[in-house]
Amino acid sequence: MLHVRAVCPAEHTAEVVELLREHPGAAHLVLHRGAAVSPEGDLVEADVAREAADEIVDGLCGLGLDRTGGITLEALDTAVSDAADAAEEAAPGEAADAVVWQELLGRTGEESRVNATFLGFLAIACLLAAVGVLTDSPVTVVGAMVVGPEFGPLAAIAVGLVLHRGDLVRRAGLALLVGFPVAMAVTLAGVLAGSAAGIFDPGTIDGNHDVDFVYQVGPASFVVALLAGAAGMLAMTSAKSAALVGVFISVTTVPAAGYVVVAAVAGRWDRAGFSLLQLVVNLAGIVLAAAIVLIVRWRRQRSAPLLRPLSRG
Repeated sequence: MLHVRAVCPAEHTAEVVELLREHPGAAHLVLHRGAAVSPEGDLVEADVAREAADEIVDGLCGLGLDRTGGITLEALDTAVSDAADAAEEAAPGEAADAVVWQELLGRTGEESRVNATFLGFLAIACLLAAVGVLTDSPVTVVGAMVVGPEFGPLAAIAVGLVLHRGDLVRRAGLALLVGFPVAMAVTLAGVLAGSAAGIFDPGTIDGNHDVDFVYQVGPASFVVALLAGAAGMLAMTSAKSAALVGVFISVTTVPAAGYVVVAAVAGRWDRAGFSLLQLVVNLAGIVLAAAIVLIVRWRRQRSAPLLRPLSRG
């Protein structure tokens, strides 16, 4: 279940309470008169079945609470209550299949921002990939896949395209366009420093065949990217985040970026070019598959009113 908190002006409190009271997917309704300070108003709380959350949030937005107050959602790990059980049984569908579109917009929007943490993880992932390539270590390359944070912006691009949110697409695109060059520049400095210190020899990549899959791009690369993108978006929309780890170690994005740098330093421009193509193919496949999954899920809920845009803040 999800916990919904709605800050609302006093003149809309009765409508909010009525909406939650009458919805069969809501339980544990609580009203705090005058509890909200900024913005000023009342605080209404309720626990709702995940499969009913999208309809309830849309109804609250229809009352203008996204503009005059505020709506927050919080996942509940456990709800021990007959009322909660009844709400989940009364809500249509299955919780695992329910998409809370406002939650998805908020989550992908947060993960698509360019910040020091995103750049740091991406740079570390590329450095790990480079070390894996130089040492012919598939395990290290897989570790780089797990560390890489690039799926967040890719998912955000897919969400933005499907829900016509140009601001989300631009923000996520900027994260990728800035993040990968910065990470590759840091990796280039690391490879050059390691080579100068005698720690690594970039020329050894000619004999490192255990990591050849990083630059060997082909139809299978696109198929894997499609499957990974579909699985990743299913995981995000169904709140099954554990499946995302499998997505991260399925696609050759960060390893390809790391291989580009190592191959360039070694003067193997053919491999650098194929690695760059591998990167592009995987990025495009993930976004395409993720968008298709969203379109299919959106059409299943096409009877719901169109989502209102979230705040650009």
